[in-house]
Amino acid sequence: METIAIKPETQKREVPTLSLAAYTSGTLEQRQQFIDGLFSGIKDYGFIILTDHGVDTKLFDRGYEILQKVFQLPAEAKNKYIPPARDGQRGYTPFGKEHAKDSPVMDLKEFWHVGRELAAGHPDRAHQPDNIWPEEFPEFKTVFLGLFNQLEIAGATMLEALTSPLKVEKDFFAKMIHNGSSVFRLLHYPPIAEGVDPRCLRAAPHEDINFITILPAATGGGLQLKDRDGRWLDVNAENGTLIVDAGDMLARLTNDVIPSTTHQVVNSPESGHKSRYSMPFFMHPRPEAMLSCLPSCVGEGAKYADITAGQFLYQRLVEIGLIKPAQ
Repeated sequence: METIAIKPETQKREVPTLSLAAYTSGTLEQRQQFIDGLFSGIKDYGFIILTDHGVDTKLFDRGYEILQKVFQLPAEAKNKYIPPARDGQRGYTPFGKEHAKDSPVMDLKEFWHVGRELAAGHPDRAHQPDNIWPEEFPEFKTVFLGLFNQLEIAGATMLEALTSPLKVEKDFFAKMIHNGSSVFRLLHYPPIAEGVDPRCLRAAPHEDINFITILPAATGGGLQLKDRDGRWLDVNAENGTLIVDAGDMLARLTNDVIPSTTHQVVNSPESGHKSRYSMPFFMHPRPEAMLSCLPSCVGEGAKYADITAGQFLYQRLVEIGLIKPAQ
């Protein structure tokens, strides 16, 4: 089971561990239990642990092996794959470029973005920047596109399960995410250097931009999620499982009925002396999808103005320093 470390003076709450197979192939009772557990888990706790998700876990191991080699390339080799200033959702982002929203210092990480691949001439290619592949490792493309597709299927299934408690049509999310702007972030947190600014973390406290984030178990510790009671919890998921949490777009859509999950990656004394690799999958809708408060979540009134997913994504990418604003 996953390890959830909580300060001794606090009372432990149970993080839901759910089997996706219960929803996809279980009995009616098992399906309903999954729906209830998913909704209450991300609403009341902030995240869940997912098992039996259908993703080939051997690809996790192979992916981390490839990432170790990719990020060991010299800087001049990696820098060939930096995307144009306004295409930060693909290719390589160097160490120290991105920062959390409103943070005065940079995060201690470098990463590679992989997005959707569509055939030449496909109408949705207009909002999909071209992927950038490292020539040194041909297997990179096969492994990470395979994981992208499988993680997206798992994510689409979970979003479908949320339609019942949110009182929307079963295909509500399916239409929003069809050929959407989902992105696979392949992260390297190098060993913490001596003399680094003490304000810098591997990833400062932040919320993700998207609907949901699906995170395969990383190669080291340091991930902390803030539960709905405001406590930071160390989360070390068992190999082969997925951590799932809610992002800002889902929070806007649900009027904070499902709040966005605050999380960080701290400079752990136990793991800070070595590299840490992680590969979160950020599930995004299509850019023209409207983020409007759902009728079932209005309550005393919508907290957020309507905005398209594309407009919101652009605002946030500028805020975290990943792209430059349009002139």
